[in-house]
Amino acid sequence: MPDLPRIQPILTLAVCAIVVLSSDLARAQEGDADLAKQLSNPVANLISVPFQANYDHGFGSKDGSKYYVNVQPVLPISLTEDWNLISRTILPVVHQNDVSGNSGTDTGIGDTVQSLFLSPAEPGPGGLVWGVGPVFLLPTASDNSLGLDQWGAGPTAVSLFMKDGWTVGLLGNHVWGADNGLVASATNATFLQPFINYTTPDAWTFALNTESTYDWNGEQWSVPVNGIVSKLVDVGGQKISLGAGIRYWMDGPDAGPDGWGARLVLRFLFPK
Repeated sequence: MPDLPRIQPILTLAVCAIVVLSSDLARAQEGDADLAKQLSNPVANLISVPFQANYDHGFGSKDGSKYYVNVQPVLPISLTEDWNLISRTILPVVHQNDVSGNSGTDTGIGDTVQSLFLSPAEPGPGGLVWGVGPVFLLPTASDNSLGLDQWGAGPTAVSLFMKDGWTVGLLGNHVWGADNGLVASATNATFLQPFINYTTPDAWTFALNTESTYDWNGEQWSVPVNGIVSKLVDVGGQKISLGAGIRYWMDGPDAGPDGWGARLVLRFLFPK
C-alpha cells in the first residue's frame, strides 16, 4: 500500500492547484462574459473594430445580389468623469451585381454614416443606458451606383436596459439630405433598430434585431430581421468576438433585396 503520510502533501498541493486553476478559469469566464455584455451596448466605454460581412439577393429583376462589409470602428472619448462621447462609424465596402436590372458589376466603397453619442459614464435609475447626438451622411462612395451623392445630417439616440445577461433597447436616427445629388429627391429617412440580446456566463451572445428604414419620400419600409449568435474568444491575448447569423426581409421596395440573407461578424476588442 502507498505510504499515506508521504503522499498526503502531494495530494494537498494537487487539490490546491486544481482549486486555484478553477478559480482563475471562473474569473476569466466572468470577465469574458462582462466584456461580451458590453458589446450589446452601442454606447459602451469600449474601443472595438467590427467587420460585418453581409449578403443579400433579389435585387432588380430578382437576380441581383450584393456583398458588403461594414467597417464599424467604435471610439469612446472621456469628456469628464460623468460624460462620454461615443463615435460610431459605418463605412461599407461593396461588391454588387445587377442590383438595378442588367446594371452589371460594381465594386468599391459606399457612403459613410457617422454617429456621435453623448452618454452618461454610469447607468441611470433601473440600469438605464442612453445616448443622444448628431448623425451625418457623408458622400464617400467611389462610384455613383454605390451611394447617394448627398450630404446629410440629423439626430440620433439610443436607449437600453441591461439586467443579468439580458439587454433590451432601441437605436434610431433620422437623416435629411442637404441637396438632391444624383438621386430624384433629397434623402428623408428614419432608421429604427430595436434589439434584444442574451449573453451566457461563458460569453455566448444570442441577438435578435431589426434594422428598419422608412423612406418618407417613397413611403416605403425596408425591414430585415436578423438573428445572430456570437462568441467572445481570446487569441494570443487579443479579445475577438466571432458571430454568424441569418436575416429575412419582411418588407422592402419591389427592386430591393428579398428573402433570406446572411451575416458574419469579426470584432476586435481593446478593453481599457
